[in-house]
Amino acid sequence: MKKLVLLLAGLFAFTTMQAQWVDDPINNTFVANAANDDGEIYISTNANTGDTYVQWECFGSNGWSPSLQRLNFEGVPQWGDDGIHISGHEFASYSEGVSMTTTADGGVVSCFAIYDGYTYAVKINADGTFAWGEQGIRLFDGLGFSRTELVAGTDGGFWALGCDYENSYLQYVNADGTMNPTSIISAEGYKCMFGQLTLGLNNSVFVTYERLGSGFYTNKDLYVVGFATDDTQISPDMLLMSEQVFQSTYIHYVVPDGLGGGYAYIWHPGINQVFNVYVFHYDENGFSSINDTNGIPVHSPDPSSFYGGANATVDPITHDLIIAYEQTDAATQSESRIYINRITPEGERLWGEGILLADYVGFTYSDIFVDAFENGSGFSVIYNLSSANPYFSSTFAIGMDMEGNELWSTTMSVTPYRRTACNNSTGFLYGQNIIAWVNGTNGGLYGQNIQTDGSMGKMEYPIPSQCPGPEDFQGEYVYDLETETYGVNLTWTPVADLEFDYYILFRTTVSTGEEEAIIIDGAAASYFDETGIGQFKYQLKGASEECGYSLPATTLDGEEYVLVEVTGVEENVSDEIVTIVKVYNANGQSLHVKDLNELSTGLYIMQGTTQDGRLVSKKIVVEK
Repeated sequence: MKKLVLLLAGLFAFTTMQAQWVDDPINNTFVANAANDDGEIYISTNANTGDTYVQWECFGSNGWSPSLQRLNFEGVPQWGDDGIHISGHEFASYSEGVSMTTTADGGVVSCFAIYDGYTYAVKINADGTFAWGEQGIRLFDGLGFSRTELVAGTDGGFWALGCDYENSYLQYVNADGTMNPTSIISAEGYKCMFGQLTLGLNNSVFVTYERLGSGFYTNKDLYVVGFATDDTQISPDMLLMSEQVFQSTYIHYVVPDGLGGGYAYIWHPGINQVFNVYVFHYDENGFSSINDTNGIPVHSPDPSSFYGGANATVDPITHDLIIAYEQTDAATQSESRIYINRITPEGERLWGEGILLADYVGFTYSDIFVDAFENGSGFSVIYNLSSANPYFSSTFAIGMDMEGNELWSTTMSVTPYRRTACNNSTGFLYGQNIIAWVNGTNGGLYGQNIQTDGSMGKMEYPIPSQCPGPEDFQGEYVYDLETETYGVNLTWTPVADLEFDYYILFRTTVSTGEEEAIIIDGAAASYFDETGIGQFKYQLKGASEECGYSLPATTLDGEEYVLVEVTGVEENVSDEIVTIVKVYNANGQSLHVKDLNELSTGLYIMQGTTQDGRLVSKKIVVEK
């Protein structure tokens, strides 16, 4: 135990002599020179390096075009006071929408549409050089000219999703800039657009997209579909939200659930003309786990109140959704409050009608961000609050534990001025969460970090591990007939020419979120974990005084964890379904049938349990 404590302390022993992040809410951290009309600010911290990238758009000599800045972990700008401007293209005088993501190899990718209608991606390395030249690469085989969404893959590549107001186009771009085939998402008689991305297992991706009719008030429903990087569709188009009729400008948002699936949420007045936020969830196979295709409202229908402006995160332990949202009075929309609620993957609303986070004080709340702490002990809610001048605002943050109790309250930026807030926050990585905004008074781009204890400013940089982790990490359920014992057998391939003092096996019980660290001899290459019945998530790291903890062990598919289901009965390799759980039609709608004879002719997805209790899904064709 003594060695483990020393190693943990050693990981945070390095402190830089110069820290740029400030702890003064009057004078926040300078990021770059900008203009007072800047907008569409995106921000992302690289999980492997700790660097943070900020992208903003402004009108320049080549049109409404993006610039980028790189901040190191201490908040020091690395690319000069003006950042790097994307100047290899001519842009329109207005924005077709931009996006940005950091990549696993330490770079940043900016994606945008230019005046001639094509979509491009430009990659910039950490040293400021252009990986694929200043013009970058053209995506989607020349298709799609509107807003593009991005999500980084696990191998240095990224997924890109674009649309042309009729169809959506999906493509995986490898780290070297080579492009995989383009997938087209379409449906006859509908516009398939406003897509969002979440990374699935094995570097796959799920696309949630909206099918729209025509007109200002339109029929709209929400679907999810999964793809592999080679253009293979790995799940059917499944219905999440049934058809609603409302203004098409209300679009949805998604967050990954940490298990390969994700949550989608949208606010709209389509149900009884009562404005509310509705939540949906899909698992790692793309199946909805919430039976109600209207979604789960964050608050019971209340004609006297509007609920909207939501932002969400996921508890890394229980994988519940933590969602913050604004409540206003329906009559005048002048009273403004912030609530939070907690929703399980099955749609249970754990905090009832929500917990009041910020009460009405005579002004309006906006730009709400909610982010979970990395260790699952709590979350922060960051928001802007207007002043006597309704166009001016200040920035505040509140920390909460996972039971909904307040931990701290911090003023992040106290001086009221017109600010253009970032479209997203970075989320907590290496103990800090970061936002950015443009000061409309002086045209400067500013940022601010906040830590899990509510403090701002200087942070100690964790020493990055120089040791690779074990490979070929595998786990399988084992049942011993003679002893009637069962558990999980884990194996791995040790790192060549590297001896660890010991391994640390982290086990999480998925149903409860309970975590346990198991110490294993450094010479071992396997471990049998005698468990109870349930689903278990494992992560493995090596430890030595030479380099601290190693990187996590990886599977053959590049994942940093394994999931194993323990049923407590003898393993049965048969996938024959003996009990039907759910049946979906070709549109992804859940049908209430227990007997296949009730089905009419058509294609269906059947989900059920096998003799040994495993949940499997099969495609079936019924002919009559």
